[in-house]
Amino acid sequence: MIPTNTCSPVIFLQCEREKKPENEKEEYTLDGTLDKHGQPAVRARTGRWFAGVRLLVNQGLATLAFFGVGVNLVLFLTRVMGQDNAEAANNVSKWTGTVYIFSLLGAFLSDSYWGRYKTCAIFQAIFVAGLVSLSLTSYIFLVKPKGCGDEESPCGSHSSVSLTLFYVSIYLIALGNGGYQPTIATFGADQFDEDHPQESRSKVAFFSYFYLALNLGSLFSNTILGYFEDKGMWTLGFWASAGSAILALVLFLVGTPSYRHFKPTGNPLSRFCQVVVAATRKWKVEQPSRGDELYEGDGQDLPVNGSRKILHTQGFKFLDKAAIITSKDGGVVINNPWGLCAVSQVEEVKCILRLLPIWLCTILYSVVFTQMASLFVEQGAAMKTTISGFHIPPASMSSFDILSVAAFIFIYRRVLDPLVARLKKNSSPRGFTELQRMGVGLIIAIMAMVAAGIVEHFRLKSEDKECLHCANSSSLSIFWQVPQYVLIGASEVFMYVGQLEFFNGQAPDGLKSFGSALCMTSISLGNYVSSLLVSVVMKISTTDNMPGWIPGNLNKGHLDRFYFLLAALTSADFLVYLICAKWYKYIKFEERSIEKQNGDLRV
Repeated sequence: MIPTNTCSPVIFLQCEREKKPENEKEEYTLDGTLDKHGQPAVRARTGRWFAGVRLLVNQGLATLAFFGVGVNLVLFLTRVMGQDNAEAANNVSKWTGTVYIFSLLGAFLSDSYWGRYKTCAIFQAIFVAGLVSLSLTSYIFLVKPKGCGDEESPCGSHSSVSLTLFYVSIYLIALGNGGYQPTIATFGADQFDEDHPQESRSKVAFFSYFYLALNLGSLFSNTILGYFEDKGMWTLGFWASAGSAILALVLFLVGTPSYRHFKPTGNPLSRFCQVVVAATRKWKVEQPSRGDELYEGDGQDLPVNGSRKILHTQGFKFLDKAAIITSKDGGVVINNPWGLCAVSQVEEVKCILRLLPIWLCTILYSVVFTQMASLFVEQGAAMKTTISGFHIPPASMSSFDILSVAAFIFIYRRVLDPLVARLKKNSSPRGFTELQRMGVGLIIAIMAMVAAGIVEHFRLKSEDKECLHCANSSSLSIFWQVPQYVLIGASEVFMYVGQLEFFNGQAPDGLKSFGSALCMTSISLGNYVSSLLVSVVMKISTTDNMPGWIPGNLNKGHLDRFYFLLAALTSADFLVYLICAKWYKYIKFEERSIEKQNGDLRV
C-alpha cells in the first residue's frame, strides 16, 4: 500500500524549495503521480520505460502461464476429463468469460481502495496459487493411468473430489488472472506522464507493446507447451506455467522502488449514485439555457489531487439538473453531494453512459475472437496434422495469430498510421482515431469468419470416406487454417489495442482501471454469448437425421454454416457500431488541479 502523505503535492513542493539549494533541482511529474513513499514522483528516478519494460516482461511471463492452461484446455477437457466437443467448447467459453468478469472486481478494488500496485500483487499471488493447485491435482488425481491424455489414450473416470479440486484450481486461475489483467495495463500506463510531451507519446506506444508482450508470452505456450500437452504431458505443462507465474510475481515485486502511483479515489459507485439521486430530486427544475450556469465546484469535489475537471458537454440533459443551484441551495445543501453535484462529477456519469454503446458493439467481435481457442482447435484436429511424419498440435496453429499480431503492430505504427496521417493532412500526428481502428477490426473479423467457413467447406469435401469416425478424417492440411488465424491477429491489433487506448483515454481520471476492464469484460461477455450461441445452434440444428452443426464428429456436421452465421452477425454489428461511433462525443478535460510552472514542476 502507498503511504498516505499528510500534505498535498503542491505544499510539499513549496516546502522542498525552501530546503534545497538552487543548484540541486529535480523535475517532478506533472500528472500528480507519487512514489512508493507517497511523495511526488521524481521523473528521473521513477516510471518511464525503465519501469514500463519490467511490467511488459511481467505481462509476457504471466500470459505464458495463463495460456499454458487456457490454450489446450478444450483438449484437456475432452481427453482427460472425458467431455464431448460441444460440452468442452462451452466450458472453455464459460471459464474464459469468468476470467474477464473478474477483471471488473480487480478494476473496482484498484480504482477505489487498494490502488493498482497492491491489486496487481494480490491477484498475481492468487494466480500462482491456482496454477500450483492445478499442477498438483493433475499429477495426483487426473492424469491416471500414467501416460493417458494424448490423442489415442483418453483417461479414465474421476471422483467427485478430484473434479472439485480441478474446478477450484482453474477458477482460482480465472480470479487471479482476471483481477490482474486490467490493473497491470493501467499501472503500466501510469508510468508515463501524459502531460509531458515525450512521455505522452510513450504512453500511447505502451498499449501496443503491452498487447505485443501478451501475444509473445503466449507464443511459447502455443508452441512448446502446446506440443508437450498434446502428447499427454499435461503435468509438465502445468508446472512450467506455475514456474513462469512465480517468476513474473518476483520480477514485479523487485521493481517496487521504481514505480509511479496514483492514489485510489474511493468508491465510484457512490459518486455515480449521487448524480442520479440529485438529478431525480430536481426533476421539476427548469433547465438553464447555458452550461456555464451550472455549479462548477471548488476543486474539493475531485476524487484526488491531480485529477482534472471535465468540461460540460451537451446530451443527457436530465443529469445536468444535479448541478443546478436552486433557491434551496444554501451552504448546507452545497456541502451535501446527494443534493448538488459539480459539473465534473455529472460529466463522469455521462462519460460512462456514452462508453456503454461502444462497449456493447465490441462484444460480438469477442464472440469471433473466442472461436480461436475452441472451434478453431477442434476444426484443426479434424484435418491432416502430420507433415513428413511430424505431428502438429492443433492448438499450436494460434502461433500464426501471435506472429500476425506482432507483424501488424509494427506495420500499423510504422506504415499505416503515418500514411493515414499524411493523407488526412491535419495537425494531429496520428492517423486513425481509436473508433476508426475498432471499426477496421470488425471488418477484418468478418473476413476471418468467411475464410474459416470456406476452409471448413473444403475440409468436409476432403473427408476420408473410409474412416468417418476417425479424429483426423480429412486429407486437407491443417495449414489451410493459416489465413483465418492471420486475419484474427490483424483484427486484434485494430480492435483490442484500439479498445485499450480508447477506454483508458476516455475514462475519467478516477476510473482508469475500469476503462481497461471494459475491454476485458467485452471478451468475457463474448465468451458467454459464444457459449449460448453454440447451445442454441445445436438445439435448432439437431434433428433425428442430423446431429447438428457442431457434433462430436465434425464430418457429420456443418461447422462452416456456423462460421458464416458469425460473419453475418458481425456485419450487422458493424452497422450498429457505425451509428454509435458517429453519436459518440469525446471527453474534454481542463488542466490538472496541481501547480504547473512553465510546463514543469521543479524544486
